[in-house]
Amino acid sequence: MDTMQFKTNIKCSGCIAAVTPALNEAAGKDNWEVDLQSADKILTVTAATTEGEKIKEAIEKAGYKAEQVA
Repeated sequence: MDTMQFKTNIKCSGCIAAVTPALNEAAGKDNWEVDLQSADKILTVTAATTEGEKIKEAIEKAGYKAEQVA
């Protein structure tokens, strides 16, 4: 399994609800989480065959920003 992290502007549970369909499609259900307590609002994705660019595009399509950090 690969683990990727993205700095995002996802700030609340409402934002998470907005990106959930796109992230579930791109990464798979239960393969991602956003740390809302982190100052950088880090999204961590753990999936076997997911490309970072695909995740970034899914987040941006939902109206948010993402920058891969790891």
